[in-house]
Amino acid sequence: MAYRFYGSDNCDCQAVTEEYRGIGNPKDLYDALDHVWCADTCAPRMRDEWSEDNKTLGQCSITAFLVQDIFGGKVFGVELPDGNFHCYNKVGDKVFDLTSEQFGDEELEYIDNPEQTREVHFAKEEKRLRYELLRQRLNEYLEGR
Repeated sequence: MAYRFYGSDNCDCQAVTEEYRGIGNPKDLYDALDHVWCADTCAPRMRDEWSEDNKTLGQCSITAFLVQDIFGGKVFGVELPDGNFHCYNKVGDKVFDLTSEQFGDEELEYIDNPEQTREVHFAKEEKRLRYELLRQRLNEYLEGR
């Protein structure tokens, strides 16, 4: 399979937990999330634009924190024109963004961005609940395959 997310050619880090059966590297996680991302896990402000053709839309922060759960590392954010941050991951020297496809051909700058924290992002109850839903759906998918 050809992966189109940012950093896909250099994201060979390994899982630091065995909690998610069958997820050994970020590409494994991307493959599973492709079956899991849905309108209910999309940010509410973007939900009307979410589609099966753009599954990563509105999924960045909850996905990035799930990546952190599985692979460790840190979550960073590219500031967008609307003042929100698009989240991505850095594990060791590997930088990757499982949800970058939502931007199409637009190139984001993945250097010198501020670190993002769960405390700030999950202070929004709806975001914490979407993260929990994403985790639940991932576990159900992994158990069922």
